[in-house]
Amino acid sequence: MSLSKINVRYLKHPFHIVDPSPWPFFTAMAAFVMLFGLALYMHFYSIGLTMFRIGFILVCVVATLWWRDVIREATYEGDHTSYVRTSLRMGMILFIVSEAMLFSAFFWAYFHSCLNPVPQIGSVWPPKGLEAINPLHVPLLNTLVLLNSGVFITYSHYSFLAGRLKDTIEGLVYTIALAIFFTFLQAFEYIEAPFTLSDGIYGSVFFLTTGLHGFHVIIGSIFLIVCLWRLIENHFTINSHVGFESAIWYWHFVDVVWIFVYLFIYYWGYGEIAEIMIISKNN
Repeated sequence: MSLSKINVRYLKHPFHIVDPSPWPFFTAMAAFVMLFGLALYMHFYSIGLTMFRIGFILVCVVATLWWRDVIREATYEGDHTSYVRTSLRMGMILFIVSEAMLFSAFFWAYFHSCLNPVPQIGSVWPPKGLEAINPLHVPLLNTLVLLNSGVFITYSHYSFLAGRLKDTIEGLVYTIALAIFFTFLQAFEYIEAPFTLSDGIYGSVFFLTTGLHGFHVIIGSIFLIVCLWRLIENHFTINSHVGFESAIWYWHFVDVVWIFVYLFIYYWGYGEIAEIMIISKNN
């Protein structure tokens, strides 16, 4: 596109008309290979795991190339005007709302099962014969880790707004370190869990909900790592740092969701605590 056309475009409106890109098509194809391979693997086809790995690698490569183009448009080509940045913020808000609706579906399944346990699971929650994870052990430590990460990311944000780049980077590094530590603790908890995904409704709801949250933690960690690199490369300014803002909003959303996960699935759903609540109510 010639310079004259670019100038005419900006004279007409302040919005960014994205140039034709191959990445949406290749992303869709890579995601299809990954999910198709996962479905085959779940049905015990030997080729399924290989297809899943190939699709996963392709998704990572295409996503990296796509993000590279977006960063180039925002940082070097100046396509992200104030109107575009406002639209991006609105898009991120709507995305977080949609994620909240996704988690609400899993909480709905949890409350439907725990508030009215059916006779097939012993009419109690957790189901009879199943040992729940003690909420005062690893889950409590994970909660403290994630809440502290929220404090550090807030410190990093306000340091950036105050023009203290060194403090901004330090706060973000601490946040990423705590995020990785949280992921390792979650993996350790899964390995040591006294039940599995196939242990009825409790195992299904527990692993799907906490696993979905863990997946969001991993995505958020990648988001923050990209922002850390961009901060080091001086891609952001005080008036233009939508990518950094979006990562912060996303991470706070992850924090808030985990509070609900801990309170309801770990703490409230723990057998001994539920029994104490019932006894105190009867007395």
